[in-house]
Amino acid sequence: MIVQFGECRLQLVQGDITRQDVDAIANAANSALAGGGGVDGAIHRAAGPLLKQQTAARYPDGCPTGSAVATDGGNLSAKFVFHAVGPVWGGGDQGEPSQLAGAYRRCLELAVEHNCESIAIPAISTGVYGYPMDLAAQTTLTTVRDFLVSHQNPKRVNVVLFDGGAFGAFARVLESIIG
Repeated sequence: MIVQFGECRLQLVQGDITRQDVDAIANAANSALAGGGGVDGAIHRAAGPLLKQQTAARYPDGCPTGSAVATDGGNLSAKFVFHAVGPVWGGGDQGEPSQLAGAYRRCLELAVEHNCESIAIPAISTGVYGYPMDLAAQTTLTTVRDFLVSHQNPKRVNVVLFDGGAFGAFARVLESIIG
């Protein structure tokens, strides 16, 4: 599913984020930037040891929830990895939507700062952090749409979803925010 916002394209993709042909990949990281499971583990395995080396050297205090930091892409075809820290779901009344939006917004800002024409982003916080998929889709897609409309960069954003259930949830929300 592809939607245009001016010169920018937002595309939903079901698949492996590490195999996306993009300038940058957003990683669903933990605040210690220590690597982990799920998307984080897959990106670290595909990129090799450079990510851990650079996060340890550049960000010894980690990254706060709702933000993101940059490293090189290591063995990935992407030049950069933006390590975004999303919130752990606590019911929705502890600032989770603004923290999730902040993590995505910072990834998009980093893409602009690093002259990236394209970025792949996952469904941050929807795995072990427990963020409900439909609510995450709403925050994610609204944040990306608003950023693309106001900045007209990056030119391509691939929202990469691991399975059909996530893809369906994101597709339903995308149809509702463009209609």
